[in-house]
Amino acid sequence: QVRLQESGPGLVKSSQTLSLICSVSGASLVVPDYDWHWVRQAPGKSLEWVGSIAFDDDTHYNPSLHSRVTISRKTRVNHFSLELRSASPEDTVVYFCAGRIRYGARMDYWGKGPLVTVTS
Repeated sequence: QVRLQESGPGLVKSSQTLSLICSVSGASLVVPDYDWHWVRQAPGKSLEWVGSIAFDDDTHYNPSLHSRVTISRKTRVNHFSLELRSASPEDTVVYFCAGRIRYGARMDYWGKGPLVTVTS
């Protein structure tokens, strides 16, 4: 069974880097069956795709965020991470990590999605 778990600080100061880690169990980050994503959602708003990382370490980012975002992975521990630089209060949203069976129309696996608050 595939399980995803986000972790990281719930509070970040403005102008600092928002960092989160997604721990994946039940599926390997290095096989081509899947790709892995960060998605976020403000209360009452629709989901916003942030970016993705593939089995070969290829990354893609939402053009609205690409200048501030890096997604990377540590394959030894089967984690992938999000770094969102120059955080502002507008980045105070719920952040999900998610997995997709490749070329599907939707995400197949989701983390719980903690709220991250950016202050000052």
